[in-house]
Amino acid sequence: MMRRPTRSRLLVVHLLVAVLFLVLLGRLWQVQVLDGDRYARMAAENHTRRVVVPAVRGEIVDDRGRPLARDRAAVRVSVDRAALDRLPDRGRAVLSRLAELLGRPRKQLAARLRPCGPGVNKPCWAGSPYEPVPVAGEVSERVALHLMEREDDLPGVRVERRPVREYPRGTLAAHLLGYLAPGSSGAGRGGAEPTGRDGLEAQYEDDLSGRAGSREVVVDSAGRAVRTVRERAPVPGATLVTSIDARVQAVVEKALKRAAGRVAGAAGSGAAVVMDVRTGRIVALAGYPAYDPSVWTGGIRQTDYERLTSEAHGLPLISRAIQGQWPPASTWKIVSTAAAARAGYPLDGHYDCSGSYRIGDRSFRNFGGANLGGMDLHRALVVSCDTIFYRFAHRMWLKDDGARRPADPMQHMARAFGFGVRTGVDLPGEAAGRVPDRTWKRETWERTRKQTCADARTGYPSVARTDPRRAAYLTAIAKENCDHGYLWTAGDAANFSIGQGDVLVTPLQLARAYAALANGGTLFSPRVGRAVVGRDGRVLREITPPVTGRLPVPDRTLAYIRQALADVPRSGTAAPAFAGFPLDKVPVAGKTGTAEAYGAADTSWFASFAPADHPRLAVVVVVSEGGTGAEAAPRPPVRSGPASTASTAGGPRCPADARPPAFRRPRVSPRPMACPLP
Repeated sequence: MMRRPTRSRLLVVHLLVAVLFLVLLGRLWQVQVLDGDRYARMAAENHTRRVVVPAVRGEIVDDRGRPLARDRAAVRVSVDRAALDRLPDRGRAVLSRLAELLGRPRKQLAARLRPCGPGVNKPCWAGSPYEPVPVAGEVSERVALHLMEREDDLPGVRVERRPVREYPRGTLAAHLLGYLAPGSSGAGRGGAEPTGRDGLEAQYEDDLSGRAGSREVVVDSAGRAVRTVRERAPVPGATLVTSIDARVQAVVEKALKRAAGRVAGAAGSGAAVVMDVRTGRIVALAGYPAYDPSVWTGGIRQTDYERLTSEAHGLPLISRAIQGQWPPASTWKIVSTAAAARAGYPLDGHYDCSGSYRIGDRSFRNFGGANLGGMDLHRALVVSCDTIFYRFAHRMWLKDDGARRPADPMQHMARAFGFGVRTGVDLPGEAAGRVPDRTWKRETWERTRKQTCADARTGYPSVARTDPRRAAYLTAIAKENCDHGYLWTAGDAANFSIGQGDVLVTPLQLARAYAALANGGTLFSPRVGRAVVGRDGRVLREITPPVTGRLPVPDRTLAYIRQALADVPRSGTAAPAFAGFPLDKVPVAGKTGTAEAYGAADTSWFASFAPADHPRLAVVVVVSEGGTGAEAAPRPPVRSGPASTASTAGGPRCPADARPPAFRRPRVSPRPMACPLP
């Protein structure tokens, strides 16, 4: 009776065993037949490594094809950190031997292997931890051969020929070109291969970088390459042709360095822009102080990085032509003249250029208090009369005072000239400048009121201990701003009319505005790039400066202003600086400006275009703390005798009793001094 159930159970067991065998056989067939290729690839990948083959970076050339930045081949030494970590001493002995052969401190090599992160000083490694880390960007052939001969003593050390960026003209056009620095491992162009971090190198990174290649090699258990499995060739980068003229750029930089170098200490800084008024292309763009972009090649040293970012050395990394912001001073009067004409004031009317103009209980003076009598607006621009523009601004302010929708004619004209917004130039990091108005004044007051009122109550005790007069001045200003700093006053309007107060512009913005004045009213978005050209010489893309607007100014008014500016170098505020210059052969039209900054020497401006009768180029120069507008900025290459200050050069002076004691301020974007307002 018991044997039949036992047989049934055995049958079930046999069936289960048979099913299991069938499953195992099916799985084996799937692994070996169906998925055999996939698992074979996975097994191979465990013994292969992907090596990035960097692409040759494209050149940057000037408008005549002269190279400004290019790649050249160099021998580079890199270290595989993973290989060092597998050694008993974690690679300390290898680094010591390598440092001895390279003639460098071991600590320097070890520092380059550190991953970058918070609190880690440069140099450090910003790339993938699985990629070799460059420790010597360029070594001689003799050293390279010596390292390769001692390959067995230096596991994890690689010697390879790689492209290295070079700037054959040194510091020339440094702020335009920018620099390269190691990228992130996710860059898609060779991991941590150098990528553009500023200037044209960054703006046209996609065109210049090309596409990195790759090589897959089989390695043995010791990590040594046995054979190459597959290889994809890199695609070289394209050439960027710019509108820069290297010779003009060199002349501009030399003149700027000579002018700004006369200013003592870190205050000596400035910028210059040369722009083609017909096309909107940049011919030259310079900033001082500059730097050599090759300091980034192979990884920048900590001392060099600190110098480039130090205020004591003038912050050389800052491109002051597009990032520096100053009050434009009397160069701004082309805006105020256009606004006055649009508001109904006749260009040929008779206006009194008195020595001062009173607004409330405060007198706003002409430069030096000069009383020049009656004149039209042509003469007012030539001698840079301030009080005429004070009157215009005051009357416009009175008309707007209490209106539900103030007209703000001068602010509207300033924005129409392209101020208060970025020009859109093909360079990264451009500043927008500032066109202050009622809205800005209130927003600033709301943002700073708490601190301002606290300063008004405490009275700057730390300052009072060393300088009671300065502390009293600052306290009075703080009290006024605390109580009604949100109001756009008549004094604000007066300062605005002559480019003082809180208005800020960049040199490039001013150059664009003068170019629009010169070409009849067309406002361009400037461009440095001219074309992208492939390695085969084929033009891949042309770069054309777009037109962003038209000046809302009649042709008659523009011509009137141009004619007035043509007399500035002949008989106006710039005449001393142009003494001896052949104005009959190269007529220049321009405007001087003297921007005042609280606690600092005057900043010198000169904005111009030439030839005055058929304009081709607009040129703007600014020298921080360079003196009056007739001194540092407008000096042409050909001149005789020292420049002297014209009687009405540039902007205004505050009343003597309102001038505070001097103290140091940052040089990059100084907040201008405004006289105490009514």
